[in-house]
Amino acid sequence: MRAIEWDEAVRCVRLLDQTQLPEREEYLDITTVDALVDAIRRLAVRGAPALGAAGALGVVVAMDEARRDGWDAARLEREVDRIRDARPTAVNLAWGVDRVRAFMGSGPEAVLAEARRLAAEDEAANRELSRLGADWILARTGREKVRVVTHCNTGALATTAWGTAYGIIHELHDRGVLGLVHADETRPLLQGARLTSWELTQDGIDHVVQADGAASSTILRGLVDVAIIGADRITANGDTANKVGSVALALACRRAGIPFVVAAPSSTVDLATATGDDIVIEERDGDEVLSVGGVRNAPAGARGFNPAFDVTPHDLVSAVATELGVVEPAREDDPRIMERVAAP
Repeated sequence: MRAIEWDEAVRCVRLLDQTQLPEREEYLDITTVDALVDAIRRLAVRGAPALGAAGALGVVVAMDEARRDGWDAARLEREVDRIRDARPTAVNLAWGVDRVRAFMGSGPEAVLAEARRLAAEDEAANRELSRLGADWILARTGREKVRVVTHCNTGALATTAWGTAYGIIHELHDRGVLGLVHADETRPLLQGARLTSWELTQDGIDHVVQADGAASSTILRGLVDVAIIGADRITANGDTANKVGSVALALACRRAGIPFVVAAPSSTVDLATATGDDIVIEERDGDEVLSVGGVRNAPAGARGFNPAFDVTPHDLVSAVATELGVVEPAREDDPRIMERVAAP
């Protein structure tokens, strides 16, 4: 399954519309910047690595649209910037745009070739970080069957293929050492209940879906051995931005004495951002909090507070696994620890 790919026959970015899962598998053929920005903002495509690919392929879409509609160079640059800035917290979106932008002078085919290289590298990175992360977890926990709690969605739907935190879970499953998975529902848009559970079901992995508010108790009751999450941005010192609710798992893991593991490709490491205090936290429409499935469940006049992400301080992060290795931010007070596993 591919959440995002290039369709050369139609000359478009083809997205699996994740707002429709698990009820329907519908695809969007994206041929304009407006359509891509809309898909990114309403989470039809989501997940840091997938957004990196969307940004890279989006530059091709913008160049094709410029040719069709006769944009000048300044208009094209503005439209590329719109893609780059469509969501502020996940570093991969801007990274994907910036990586292929250098090829624009050589034409859309050169940009497309680089975007395809980016996607292939992401899949390879996901598989390698999953292997390294699984090795670390098995060595650290010493358990024959590892029980896991995870938050949000980090599988193939959130990447170009395979997954990050989900990739580690899948790796443990393939090795025959995975116990029960607790998947947080992930309010307010239910990425865990709708998407992670869908992927776990597709892969035949035993799991339960739990309310976000149950996660800390699940950890403190000794029902899991490790928490594994993804990341939308990792700062130089190992602070980690991820879907809101992640920091609660980290705090509970610290109290319970079990590992809290972050899994992400090296492209998610942002060495230009020193600490989590400097991360811009996206705030989404408050109405998402006030309703479920489009049905309002709060009284008229109530206002919603809807930060999409939170930041877990590095001293709560047991390990960060990228394809370049595993570091342990909680064990070291190194303001540049992520240099060891960041993209060159």
